[in-house]
Formats: sequence, C-alpha cells, structure tokens
Amino acid sequence: MFNEKFLEAISKEGVVSIVTSGLNEAHVSNTWNSYLTIVENNKILIPAAAMIKTETNINNNNKIKMTLGSHEVMGYRYMGTGFLIEGTAKFLKEGKNFDMMKSKYSFLTRVLEITVSSYKQTL
Repeated sequence: MFNEKFLEAISKEGVVSIVTSGLNEAHVSNTWNSYLTIVENNKILIPAAAMIKTETNINNNNKIKMTLGSHEVMGYRYMGTGFLIEGTAKFLKEGKNFDMMKSKYSFLTRVLEITVSSYKQTL
C-alpha cells in the first residue's frame, strides 16, 4: 500500500503527530518515525507507554489522523517531505503483534494499531 517515498520518510528520523478527537477538542500526541512498524500492508504499529488521553479518545471515536515527515527526504520541490495519514485505531494489549512489538520495545504497555484507509504526500 505504501509507496517508496513514504517508506523512505519513515526510515529517517522525524516527529510523528497523532490526532484523535475528544468530546470537546482534538488531542495531539507525538512519537518518532523510528518507532513505526508496518504490518499486513496497511497497518502501522506504534509502541505506547503513556497515550492515556489518546486511548480514551479512540475508545469513543476510533478515527485518527497522523502526520509524519523527514527533512532528509526529497519532497515535491525541495528537501523535506511529509505525509497525512487517515484511518482507524485501536490499542493492542495481547496477541502476535503485541508480542513482536514488546520484544522490540520493552517499555511499552500497549501497542497503538492504526489501520490506514488513506495517505497522501503533503510536501
């Protein structure tokens, strides 16, 4: 599902912003590109240690938006590219993907699983 430019961007370090919708306003949490793991062609796994408000929001509304990028990857015209990802999310507390992520990131208590419905390059 993901093109080469996207895969190149997540292979370089950069900040990831995860946006969920609460009862009154949007909530943003952050992580790093290096923590993203792609599985099953359209799922992104992210280790979670905190993300309490993010989890509360997802339990009420599982729609999510996420942005990421890297200044080390060529964009449309200049160095630096970014992406907007949309999809649905849930937190994993057990299972094959949880175990795989726990072996990579001992600090996690849960895994944020994002099922991507669309993504587009923004820069």
